[in-house]
Amino acid sequence: MNEPSPCCSPGRPADGPAEIRPPAHAVARPRSTRGQVRIPAGDFAMGDPFGEGYAGDGETPVHRVHLESFWMDATTVTNAAFAVFCKDTGHVTEAEELGVSAVFHLAFRGERSDVLQQVAEAPWWLAVKGASWRQPGGPGSSIQDRQNHPVVHVTWNDASAYAAWAGKRLPTEAEWEYAARGGLDGARFAWGDELTPRGRWQCNIWQGDFPRSNTEDDGHLATAPVKTYRPNGHGLWQMAGNVWEWCADWFDPGYYEVSPAVDPRGPDTGAARVMRGGSYLCHDSYCHRYRVSARSSNTPDSASGNMGFRCANDDA
Repeated sequence: MNEPSPCCSPGRPADGPAEIRPPAHAVARPRSTRGQVRIPAGDFAMGDPFGEGYAGDGETPVHRVHLESFWMDATTVTNAAFAVFCKDTGHVTEAEELGVSAVFHLAFRGERSDVLQQVAEAPWWLAVKGASWRQPGGPGSSIQDRQNHPVVHVTWNDASAYAAWAGKRLPTEAEWEYAARGGLDGARFAWGDELTPRGRWQCNIWQGDFPRSNTEDDGHLATAPVKTYRPNGHGLWQMAGNVWEWCADWFDPGYYEVSPAVDPRGPDTGAARVMRGGSYLCHDSYCHRYRVSARSSNTPDSASGNMGFRCANDDA
């Protein structure tokens, strides 16, 4: 299968091992499981049993993994929750500091002069001046009517700062996949093997001709509220589509060859962090990374209009 261009999430180039930016105003709070669901301990087959993944993503070999119980946010972090964090800590996201972030061309709201450039290998991504979590579509947009939508334009560093403030942490990649499967070991999606059972959409992905026209059969051009559709078997909402979710692990396409069987936590170092779940831009004709085993990655200082996160926690 051909490797797709970066519909997933454009990012800053990874020229070598990435540095973790110390989050400004980061204050680690006592452990909290507020808004989280307890995921029971268990074993599962991690990886792609259908041979549908992209070779460069490293979804194979399928391997058994055991995890002890842990906690996971029922939803991705919302704009409302992130606003409380920023107000409480004074945190400024990396996109805000940089003054520019990536916006999908059909979601752009602003003046032509706000578009600094198009991403060369993926011209549907625009580098937009002033785009940030507060103005996800550009200077002509706001989150006033999107309080219960996932926060976007957040880097891995921003997500880690929020998690520490909330008394939580980012999930490991293994925790994310195990939780996303909702007890359906070996399934293609978080709800089973069929994309649209009984003709009903189960996630927010692209419908139509990517990237020119979206029929919005699922009702959404860009992000959807975090409790749209039905939760999976563990009570977690939207573990596919809507926004990419940052994981704690460094990314290595060869990691599954050497991954430990118990509580894998990824390579010790790397240039990019794992992202999971796909986004509203995924489409089976182009980038079908909304499958539960699908992996992607980006540098920890990258942000775009389809990148968000949810938090996890150790079991007490």
